[in-house]
Amino acid sequence: MFYEAKTNQHNLAHDPFKAIISPRPIGWISTLSKDGIANLAPYSFFNAVGENPKMVIFGSVGIKDNARNIADTGEFTCNFASDNLKEAMNLSSADCPPEVSEFEFANVEKAPGQMVKCPRVANAYASLECKLVEIINPLDIDGNRSNNYLILGQVVGIHIAEEAIVDGRFDVTLTKPVSRLGYMDFNTVDNVYPMMRPPYEE
Repeated sequence: MFYEAKTNQHNLAHDPFKAIISPRPIGWISTLSKDGIANLAPYSFFNAVGENPKMVIFGSVGIKDNARNIADTGEFTCNFASDNLKEAMNLSSADCPPEVSEFEFANVEKAPGQMVKCPRVANAYASLECKLVEIINPLDIDGNRSNNYLILGQVVGIHIAEEAIVDGRFDVTLTKPVSRLGYMDFNTVDNVYPMMRPPYEE
């Protein structure tokens, strides 16, 4: 089958776009509003974009509480979404009003940041403290302003739970990251295999 993305006339029961681009890691983003309300929400448009310096990016459809808080404070934290915290992660996706903290709503324990003021998820296997680099509101190919907002941050501090480090490596078979597969489907990493980059030979 083929269909034009702009018209989105795929004649399927559900839009397949996000299922095609999968699995996607989940950025469990925490922020602090200028009024001191701690916000927490999962974003499946999330990834690392570089390591020198270390940078991450996540996409928000429209300006929501986290994006607004980041614009106001210049800080956020990416918390590791693992299988043992998936229910709390999902609960924190509820559309709470700005004056309600998802930490409290989802009964998630907070821990203070070291280099940012916003809290992190205390029980997360890892958390990345970030400073805002840029918020990008891209144009589409017709020159129209999109409803997509890309939040680019530089990682300034990294928390790792001691039990997550096995033989000198962050062990994803132990921490079991949760990924988004599109629709309302998720996946937990349970099959890991190495593939070495081959040398070039003529």
